[in-house]
Amino acid sequence: MAADDIAFSPTVTFLSEVDRLRIHDGVLEVLETTGMTLQHPEALKRLAEAGCPVAGDQVVRVPRRLVEAALQSAPRRIPIFDRQGEPAMDLGGRRGYYGTGSDLLSRLDPATRERRPTRLEDIRSAARLCDALPNIDFIMSYAHPHEVDPARCYLESFRAMLENASKPIVNTADSRRDLGAMWEIAKILRGGAAALRDKPYWIQYDEPISPLKHPFKSVDKLLFCAETGMPVIYSPAPIAGSTAPMTIAGHVVQGLAECFFGLVIHQLTAPGAPFLMGIGPAVLDMATSQCSYNAPEYLLSLMAMVEMSKHYDIPNWGYAGTSDAQIPDTQAGFEGGLLTFLSALSGSNLNHDVGYLDFGLTGCLEWVVIMDEIIDQIRRLQRGIPVNPETMALTVIAEGGRKGQFLTHPHSLKHLRGVQWRPRLMNRQGYDRWAQAGAPSLADKAAERARRILETHRPRPVPAPQAEAIAALVRDFAV
Repeated sequence: MAADDIAFSPTVTFLSEVDRLRIHDGVLEVLETTGMTLQHPEALKRLAEAGCPVAGDQVVRVPRRLVEAALQSAPRRIPIFDRQGEPAMDLGGRRGYYGTGSDLLSRLDPATRERRPTRLEDIRSAARLCDALPNIDFIMSYAHPHEVDPARCYLESFRAMLENASKPIVNTADSRRDLGAMWEIAKILRGGAAALRDKPYWIQYDEPISPLKHPFKSVDKLLFCAETGMPVIYSPAPIAGSTAPMTIAGHVVQGLAECFFGLVIHQLTAPGAPFLMGIGPAVLDMATSQCSYNAPEYLLSLMAMVEMSKHYDIPNWGYAGTSDAQIPDTQAGFEGGLLTFLSALSGSNLNHDVGYLDFGLTGCLEWVVIMDEIIDQIRRLQRGIPVNPETMALTVIAEGGRKGQFLTHPHSLKHLRGVQWRPRLMNRQGYDRWAQAGAPSLADKAAERARRILETHRPRPVPAPQAEAIAALVRDFAV
């Protein structure tokens, strides 16, 4: 295909080049003059030896040269593989992938609309559902297993995910101990540490505490990932008006500074180790005291972070498919669709939290199914408009024009499946057919599809020897 035959990919931007340079300078100034509180002795020593001034016991200031060196050494792309070792995602550039979120406290039942505390079985169900959905590229736990000992909950969640889906995992962990157990499990699946480093199966989600604090456990997990070569996300969650400035630019500058403090530690430990930058820029609604996932200011801060990731050419952690609504209603459709559309067109890479409702507190499997279809349609838009002699169809216009129709023209048949996007859930039947089918809502159809998948889909099993070794490792994990 010639270069001029490739479709132009639509994009969206909210920052000028001057804006991006100003934000970059602001981030460097915060790190160099204000500094961060670091509660990890080994990392503190490492930064001091690299030339970082330390005030008192824990406040560290990072010279610009170290930040810029870390930005240069961080990789521009991160290949991720599925459980079997097959290529699954190529993080970086403007390539976008979508997955669920982690640790939800409640689940909304699709049939009864009852809200109840989440259990380990919800993690299994969500993983199995996502394994079958074509536009969900990776999985997170989706739920917090309330019935499991807190010291074991992340490890049990990891096992539940890998047993019920083949797709890559973004995992959460309490500390280096259970994260190390997950690494051992992945080594069993992959056949050793070297093979796992070459074909990483999971990505660790890690975060500091805003404002400007980096706790021991967060940094310890960051160091573990650097040492083992496992990809890591280091994404603060500063809340505008609460733990970050109210203004969008200030919100973004603080969040990026917190993220890059982790990047410096990570790259000093292992230059070139895989790292994803990001911010979870929530907004405190001063009228309700709720922390919003979908306020316009949240969207603007998130888009600014994504644009900065393109400025640095570093893979980013992003968001998609969330709503502050309590049920998958009109508000949910608008908010989830808008966020996902903006994430796609901005080039955001690893977009999580698909299926979140109620300010990130509640999950709903039918909402994941709806978002799978919305993502599919957005991906159709992202393919753009190929403009070449074949698609402009000048001869076809002349021939079809003379005949008065294009329905039977070979050109129409040739391009039908490649051009037209077909929905699974959204209604194109017209009123009469819709009424005859029982007048189902979009949520009704999504709930039925989720039920069908959970009844019929059987994920690829873990081979018996590996499954037995993993079960023994989890069973013997000391609390």
